[in-house]
Amino acid sequence: MSRDQPRARRVYAWEDRVVAPLDRSRVPFAQMQALVDYVWAEAGLRWPPRVRRKRPSTRVIATGSRLAIEAPPELPSWVLLHEVAHAMTADHDGAGDGHGSAFMGIYVDLLVRHARLDRDHLAATLAAAGILWDPAAKPRFLDPSSPA
Repeated sequence: MSRDQPRARRVYAWEDRVVAPLDRSRVPFAQMQALVDYVWAEAGLRWPPRVRRKRPSTRVIATGSRLAIEAPPELPSWVLLHEVAHAMTADHDGAGDGHGSAFMGIYVDLLVRHARLDRDHLAATLAAAGILWDPAAKPRFLDPSSPA
């Protein structure tokens, strides 16, 4: 786990309690890059991270950074969106927001737009869990000509 372990634990517990039961869809590895490309372009971004195979691990399901998302043969779609949110909130050196309010703002937006979850429900459950999120958060790498 990362430097924001207590925050990450709260986010993971919230996902297990709230997000996972609402989105049971799964994405096979062969379709992950296309989904990442679509989500990235829809956000007004260019040069999406590459999806590559992740070595098996008992602790980490998937990882995401600005340049790459490492994933197993299949993922729940919300986990892939979680990793895309990490990529969108990381800078060119890989430093990012961890599981902070900017990350959570991007992640909630992705869940609403692509998993069709209810924003008000997510906001209420985040508040109940004590997780801060920034509803106005934007990806770090917006192209100046993009509409986002």
